Amino acid sequence: MGRDLDRELRAVLRPDQISTSAGDLKKFAVDQGPVTDYREPVAVLWAESVTDVQAVVRLAGRHGVPVVARGAGTGVSGGAHATAGSMVLCLDRMDKILELNPEDEIARVEPGVVNADLNTAAAAHGLMYAPDPASYKISTIGGNVATNAGGLRCAKYGVTRDAVLALDVVLADGTLIHTGHRTFKGVAGYDLTSLFVGSEGTLGIVVGVTVRLKYLPTEIRTLAVFFPDMASATSGVLALGAARVQPCILELMDGASLKELDLRNGSDLARRGTALLLAQFDGLAAAQEAEIASTALVALGGSVNREDPDEAAALVDLRRHSRGMDVDSEITVGEDVAVPRSQLVHYVVALEEMAVRHGVGVRIIAHAGDGNLHPTFWVQEAGQARIAALNSALDESIHKALELGGTITGEHGVGQYKLRWLPLEQSVEVRGLQLRLKELFDPLGILNPGKAITGR
Repeated sequence: MGRDLDRELRAVLRPDQISTSAGDLKKFAVDQGPVTDYREPVAVLWAESVTDVQAVVRLAGRHGVPVVARGAGTGVSGGAHATAGSMVLCLDRMDKILELNPEDEIARVEPGVVNADLNTAAAAHGLMYAPDPASYKISTIGGNVATNAGGLRCAKYGVTRDAVLALDVVLADGTLIHTGHRTFKGVAGYDLTSLFVGSEGTLGIVVGVTVRLKYLPTEIRTLAVFFPDMASATSGVLALGAARVQPCILELMDGASLKELDLRNGSDLARRGTALLLAQFDGLAAAQEAEIASTALVALGGSVNREDPDEAAALVDLRRHSRGMDVDSEITVGEDVAVPRSQLVHYVVALEEMAVRHGVGVRIIAHAGDGNLHPTFWVQEAGQARIAALNSALDESIHKALELGGTITGEHGVGQYKLRWLPLEQSVEVRGLQLRLKELFDPLGILNPGKAITGR
């Protein structure tokens, strides 16, 4: 970092808000995503106010230094990886719940508020913040907004974008703007709020979020339905739709995933079946919906277990803890594709077939209610041929998802890692329009460059 920039930063931030130590530069260089181009930042900064963010962004623009905004670093697509010559701006100290209004059923929060903490505060009023990514105990609302995070309850309540009403955003020149409204309806002008949600910090830095809250369910019923094979379990998703019941959680796990969960947690899921469809219903009609669902799933060959509240909570928790199983390592590659629900059976069968053909293992976990799958390919040991087979299976899985009308990312974002696949999904015209939007909002190209969009 240049001396002038260092001096000017220290004029607006305290010493404990700036670090250039080797340990911090290494720690904050990456999030939990695969690293394709490792770069250490020139500095790590901690903002504690909107004014801090504005000051940092203005100095970054003046000196032509990129800024990578970061929350808890739980992303798995490299959206918060440092880029060459960048400063990483941490927002986790901006962690205040500014307002929780039970009558309006909204909350206003700073970006560093942890998802679980907001839910704890809302629960005291009989409310909840519905989006619940697997990392909800540690991930921040700002990070959830940046990636349009999903989670288990998406089947009924939607993703982050569906819960965000308004945003406070610092633009690339340091200007603070407010988008959206605190009402549930509002169609004045272009929907800039939705544009910022999922933009991965490339258009502006979110410093405030107004979210809609939902009623905390008083009745919950959970079904663990075990099937002899994945095709039958996957068919259960459409069967529930045909029965016109609405699970708040509808998760799918194959036999390999059940065995892995048992190994990690000492559970006995694999002994109970080869595939699991975990369905949870909430609301005053939960018991009735669970009965209708049971009838539909038994007709497909499912073995229905009606879980008591403690067992149900344990099962849902096990599913949440499976997040680590789809994070890449030397011998595993996991993905985050989504396909139309009508294509779930076809995609699952194709994944199993391509794994056999490439000579690799596969585990399949899915937010089945909205067609979002997390297939993980793996091999027993590293080696050039084995890794090549692993990557071939991964690439084919992406092509197949697109062939079936799907997308390369359902909830993790494009980040840095998935840029190579983006041209497969989006046309030259669409990518060109996105680049022009980026240039409009960030003419100097300092906000999280090399993420989310590509012109190639």
